[in-house]
Amino acid sequence: MKILAVNSSPRGEGESKTGLLLNHLVQGMREAGAEVEVVELRKKKIRYCSGCFTCWTKTPGQCIHQDDMTKELFPKWLAADLVVYATPLYHYTVNANLKAFIERTLPILEPFFEERDGVTKHPLRQPFPRAVFLSVAGFPEQSVFDQLSAWVRFIFGRHGNLVAEIYRSAAESLEYFEKGRAILAAVQQAGREIVVDSAVSPETMALITEDFVQDKKMFRMMGNLFWKTCIAEKITPKEFGEKGLMPRPDSLETFMILMSMGFNPKAAQDVKAVMQFHFSGEVEGQCYFRIENGQITTLQGEAEKPDLTISTPFEVWMDLLTGKADGQQLFMEQKYQVSGDLSLLLRFKQLFGK
Repeated sequence: MKILAVNSSPRGEGESKTGLLLNHLVQGMREAGAEVEVVELRKKKIRYCSGCFTCWTKTPGQCIHQDDMTKELFPKWLAADLVVYATPLYHYTVNANLKAFIERTLPILEPFFEERDGVTKHPLRQPFPRAVFLSVAGFPEQSVFDQLSAWVRFIFGRHGNLVAEIYRSAAESLEYFEKGRAILAAVQQAGREIVVDSAVSPETMALITEDFVQDKKMFRMMGNLFWKTCIAEKITPKEFGEKGLMPRPDSLETFMILMSMGFNPKAAQDVKAVMQFHFSGEVEGQCYFRIENGQITTLQGEAEKPDLTISTPFEVWMDLLTGKADGQQLFMEQKYQVSGDLSLLLRFKQLFGK
């Protein structure tokens, strides 16, 4: 099987979640014996369709534009047994790069009118390549793809050319959840199944679309915290990752959630302790962490017998937590006070190293 995989993401390797899923799909396809070529549209020059209909009259089947689409991509598209269209979800549908690519496949049609199933259509010059659609979105609900799916099925499904739709919500969070590995493995399995069976099994599709965001409120809260941090630091999400930053908590609740997410159970296997925080300043309140058997429980309020107590202005501890200030220097300057088992404080970065 000869497959053309078209990646329309404007992002490069390591940042694009469209590319992340597509790479796993392609790997599975190649493992099943398919010949797959991946094309990055961001590296190609594709002009918009000018609506001149030269490809229907003066040069039938040949576009007037002499760019990468005409010279390279359209011939490869025509020769493919199957085309994978990969796009991030933009305004609930495909992005401009992929839309331009799809519009430039117009030369495959003839201009004449014909009636099929009671509907007026254009005849094809040659068979339309079979299609697989892949898309990702940041929202946690799978229903965010409903509009895209309706369009894809209308365009590609009417003639039985649509082999599979692979849509993954909450894609920006895939690498932060353990479930993400299983989802990517399922996408790879889907690639194998598409080549061998010309379909994706219901079991594999269920794994791909599994909802790993159980607490939508927490998801939205942490997403907002991420964007607030980017705005405060005047950086893009890409720069956030490159600098190895972390979202800056702005409340007791977000602090507790973030620490739970960053907890490292492997480093805490031998720890049985309660860590108490007394916050003053911008955010006032108390919370504590109970660590036992490699697990953490976060609670608001006062613990009965904490092993370690940290008393600090909230903004001071957030500066320490996010790397804006040196913890040892702050301690020497008595910007925060500690009582109890100081060895727990020394292991703080280990316990919350994720």
